[in-house]
Amino acid sequence: MRFRQFFLYAALLVSAPMSGAETEELYLSLDETISRARTSSVDAAVALDELKTSYWEYRSYRAELLPEVNFSATVPAYHRQYSPYMNESGSYSFVRNNYLQMNGEVSLSQNIWLTGGKIALNTSLDFFRQLEGDKYNRFMSIPVALTLTQPVFGVNGIKWDRRIEPVRYTEAKAAYLSASEDVAIKAIAYYFQLLMADENMTIASQNLENARKLYEVAKEKREMGRISGNDLLQMELNLLNAESELTDCESSRKSCMFQLRTLLDLGENTNIIPLTPSALPAADISYEDALQKALERNKLAASIRRRQLEADYEVAKAKGNLRQISLFAQIGYTGTDRRFGGAYSSLKDNQVVEIGFEIPILDWGRRRGKVKGAESNRKVMESRLRQERADFSQNLFILVERYRNQMRQLEISRRADEIAARRYAANVETFMIGKISTLDLNDSRVSKDEARREYINELYLFWNYYYQIRSLTLWDFSAGSGIDADFERDIRNR
Repeated sequence: MRFRQFFLYAALLVSAPMSGAETEELYLSLDETISRARTSSVDAAVALDELKTSYWEYRSYRAELLPEVNFSATVPAYHRQYSPYMNESGSYSFVRNNYLQMNGEVSLSQNIWLTGGKIALNTSLDFFRQLEGDKYNRFMSIPVALTLTQPVFGVNGIKWDRRIEPVRYTEAKAAYLSASEDVAIKAIAYYFQLLMADENMTIASQNLENARKLYEVAKEKREMGRISGNDLLQMELNLLNAESELTDCESSRKSCMFQLRTLLDLGENTNIIPLTPSALPAADISYEDALQKALERNKLAASIRRRQLEADYEVAKAKGNLRQISLFAQIGYTGTDRRFGGAYSSLKDNQVVEIGFEIPILDWGRRRGKVKGAESNRKVMESRLRQERADFSQNLFILVERYRNQMRQLEISRRADEIAARRYAANVETFMIGKISTLDLNDSRVSKDEARREYINELYLFWNYYYQIRSLTLWDFSAGSGIDADFERDIRNR
């Protein structure tokens, strides 16, 4: 590792442009990169904002279940106008009104969860003052009134909200956790792209250095007549190709660096040095275990439940609209007088009972059709949900199998990388004493470079599959615990 970093840093120093700003080198492990991405990336901010939206929607739903206190008032209302007045003969005339009116009301209301109705306790005071003609004041008070509004056969929206909204919020929290894991997957991709670019830089730098040394050796051998002129030209061509390859690698690394810096919200003068992951999560994941965790924790499970409830709700609303009967009842006391105090003395009881209903006689099957349509939509939804679950299970199975296979592929590529590096080192020494040709040396160099690149790629695939499974199951198989978060803390502090 130190050997590779030496060549990388040397190449960076040679290729780095001279500027007034000092470059800051930042060594980052894969875990540190993931952690930074989860807190600093734009994707993480979007996921948090979506969670906040769902959180406040859930808070609003919870508030609907609690008592509500309201104060309303009109202070004042001034009227100066003509109004129609019917005489005893049945004819109309217009009279001029000029008056001042004020009113205020305080109410305490509570939704009734079980029935879907609403009960309210209120008190109010009205003031009326005539400004022309027979000037006078008038007060009317309702010291206390109890009001009940209750649908009899209609759908109980509050009951359905109590079933749907908690599931919707559970879905939102699971989506937030999955989005956080998706951010990690993106960070892994950018991290390994930069790591691969660094490896290519290291390889290119090593190859350039070796090409220079070999070219110098080849010139000496040519002077002694130990190699042909064609072999010397081949070594010179190798040197030129190595210089060109290093230039290409420098450009590719800059692009990869820009991507990762942007994701992590780092300054443009930060030079990220990714460290090759050595420790791997000790997680032997089975499909059965992953599927169980996913069905318990994944947002799909909550989404399926929510959509089932919403489809049932639409059916219930359609059936409730077949006939509508509502009850309104109010009991209380009222008083009126020219004086404020008199409006609260000599109170009289006040009762109102209203029963309203709407029953269709002839609607040409419109309401019944809406019921059938809602029931059909529910069946369609059930079929779609079954298909979604089947597709999800299939995709998870494939992903787990790829992960398990990748564990074996990674070990193979690691061993191949070690062997190819040792083979090339041995061939360089053999070439120095003239035992092998330049073609054989080039072949071993290409094999070494490809083996290293293949190892980095296999390492990336391993981490990518692992975090994809985490995203679907919301389970940390290495720690043996569920992926969770302090949602309210995140909402408050971020």
